[in-house]
Amino acid sequence: MSEKPSKKIKILKWGLSIFLFISLTLVGASWYISVKLKPFIRKEITELVKKSTNGLYRIEFSTIHTNFITGLAAIADVKIIPDTTVFKQLIAQQKAPNNLYYITLKKLSVQHFHPWAMYFNKEARIDLLLFDKPNVTMVNKHFEFNENRPPRPRKSPYDYITKLFKSLQIEVVDFKDANFKYVNNNDSIPEIDSVANLNVRLKDWLIDKNSADDKSRLYLLKDIVINVNNYSYATPDSMYYIKVDQLDFASSTGKLNIKQFGFLPRYSEAAFAKVNGYARDRFTIQLNNLAMDGLNLPAYVQKQELIAEQLHITDGIVAVYNDNSYPKRKIDKTGKFPHQLLQLLKAKLKVKKINLSNIDVSFAEFDRDSKQIGKLTFEKTSGIISNATNMPKEKLIDPIMTANLQSYMMGQGKLVVDFAFDLNSSIGAFSYAGELTNLDGKTLNKITKPLGMIQVNRGEVRKLAFSIKADENVARGKLDFTYNDLSVAILKKEEGKQRLVKKGLISFLANNLVIYSDNPSAEGKFTSAKIHYKREITASFFNYIWKTLFQGIQYSVGVTPQKEAEIRAQIAKFEKMKADRDERRYRRQLRKDNKKP
Repeated sequence: MSEKPSKKIKILKWGLSIFLFISLTLVGASWYISVKLKPFIRKEITELVKKSTNGLYRIEFSTIHTNFITGLAAIADVKIIPDTTVFKQLIAQQKAPNNLYYITLKKLSVQHFHPWAMYFNKEARIDLLLFDKPNVTMVNKHFEFNENRPPRPRKSPYDYITKLFKSLQIEVVDFKDANFKYVNNNDSIPEIDSVANLNVRLKDWLIDKNSADDKSRLYLLKDIVINVNNYSYATPDSMYYIKVDQLDFASSTGKLNIKQFGFLPRYSEAAFAKVNGYARDRFTIQLNNLAMDGLNLPAYVQKQELIAEQLHITDGIVAVYNDNSYPKRKIDKTGKFPHQLLQLLKAKLKVKKINLSNIDVSFAEFDRDSKQIGKLTFEKTSGIISNATNMPKEKLIDPIMTANLQSYMMGQGKLVVDFAFDLNSSIGAFSYAGELTNLDGKTLNKITKPLGMIQVNRGEVRKLAFSIKADENVARGKLDFTYNDLSVAILKKEEGKQRLVKKGLISFLANNLVIYSDNPSAEGKFTSAKIHYKREITASFFNYIWKTLFQGIQYSVGVTPQKEAEIRAQIAKFEKMKADRDERRYRRQLRKDNKKP
């Protein structure tokens, strides 16, 4: 009985001894090969980078660590540096790329490089090349000779590796938590931007005799996946933050998704104008679920052109606030309409279609006279913007950008409006037409009372239809306003009172001498307003639209310049009668006082 366990123990000892011997032999062999091959590996890596980039780049590093058993390797203190002399030579030969890259990192890791396949089959295959927390600087300079070049190398890198390997394949190249700096050298003064926490994954990078001509590959890659988390950027004026929460892009699908985008003020509504020292529009933009289809990555990488098929924006808010208690700056806003600003962008872009869904838009203002905030809202805004571009060749084909929008004014009245913008117009020509239907006039008190000192007592908006042609100087068109039972009250602010109070006489005159209570009237007469409105040079695009439509609304309800003159004359007459009456009362009282003993 005792012999059998003893025999088993001996066998186990022999087995462990053999395993330990083999392990030590392999470790020793791996160490020996690693030591012996390190100079060769250093030389080959250096030569490979130099030759495969036609001498444009060189690689520097301090140490190499390899393990041929596990197929792991690491290179420390890595620098990939362009040779500017070679770059200038390539420019002269019209072979230079648009981008130069400077890369530095503490460690470049190689995981599972399959040494036996490399030795026996001459196939260099690496599962993962990891750049951990690298610093990457990309310097862009667009050259005309690179126009319309396909996203493939001019000369196949296979010619540089054929003496060593039949193929070189890296399954994944990971740039993890990269700090990325972009330098735009296309103007006299370079522009610099940067992004932190950038993750880039390059999939299936292949060099063989056919890969350079493979049209399914982008720069020898099957896919490029980009991810950015919690990106935040302060605008140059320090008044806003631009924030992006989770951006994802894949070149294989051309789809870019942004979970949340924000253009957010750094100061509250109360503090914003105070910090600026003058009345200034305060924007708050928060957009959710942005998705872009058909993004052309080569166009962006080579020329920083943003070209895409569609952009989808679902859910969000756009809010504008102004504190009118502060002085206004007299700034000429001519040439600053949306389609004009689009043409002024340095970056070229073309998005064929922008789809909007469920966007809440609001305009609010604190009035220094009423001491109240007026607010106009357009809720659940949706629609399509087509041909958003500033590219000259695209504008020659189609110079018109359109916006077909639908919204609910004050959450109630349905508003449909169609814009057409002439992208080639030197005076910002555009047109718009639409209609507002079924709105209770009293809902407008949220804006008319604080900002216009007018209260709508009652009134039903049946339809407000308009058609306007305009440029940056003048707007002309027509407005048809159908409504019933309109009555208003003119208000004023009295010292010591929180609420606005009614101006009885003026309200009476307005309702009885000026304003039409119905359109069409009881006799069937319909008042259609012709619009001719000259823009003030300080008026913004949206202020211009509002003032143009307001002129048509005024004329439709009877408030014409002639009627305004009449009511001012009537008010002056009543004021004179009141003054004369008060004077007579004063004199009678004075005579009575003089008769007293």
